[in-house]
Amino acid sequence: MTPVVTIPPLVAPRPQVTSPKEVGAALAVAQKQFGRLDLAVNCAGVGIAVKTYNSKKDKVHDLEEFQKVINVNLVGTFNVIRLSAQLMSHNKPDADGHRGLVVNTASVAAFEGQVGQAAYSASKGGIVGMTLPIARDLAPLGIRVVTIAPGLFNTPLLAGLPEKVRTFLGQQVPFPSRLGEPAEYAHLVQALAENPMINGEVVRLDGALRMQP
Repeated sequence: MTPVVTIPPLVAPRPQVTSPKEVGAALAVAQKQFGRLDLAVNCAGVGIAVKTYNSKKDKVHDLEEFQKVINVNLVGTFNVIRLSAQLMSHNKPDADGHRGLVVNTASVAAFEGQVGQAAYSASKGGIVGMTLPIARDLAPLGIRVVTIAPGLFNTPLLAGLPEKVRTFLGQQVPFPSRLGEPAEYAHLVQALAENPMINGEVVRLDGALRMQP
């Protein structure tokens, strides 16, 4: 097993994931600081809760809002993948020919989208759908692509909710009956990095949660 290595924090401006120029600059900073790019983790994402058509308000889903979620979550993820792969392809491979790993973040909403999640579920479903073909695209270069589909996690997206609501959401998880922690996501990323046979796969990290409508 590969030993755990403490990596110093990377000081760089937060790039807009949909911008080729900004993502390219951020990756270049990482490559310069560490000498090579071995791992890229896609975590950027946005979400909205809007019905396709709200009959009570006679209001249809705003098309620009739908496009924004798709653009950030799906197009942004692909943008980071393609630019990361370009840098990783120049790495000296290990004995297995391995040059790097890209980990994407989908969601259980890709499989069990709830009311009002058309845009979010579509964006995360797109990430799930492109995982295998991109893994196959990059296989000859020794670059792996894996996607994590988290359930309910204690992230800034949920941090703004009242504690009562957060507790209720955590209780919906079969076991452990709580919100997931970012450290548990990071632990899975480390495990994926250490296991070279995991490729082209979508791994649920949800405590056996299956979202209701």
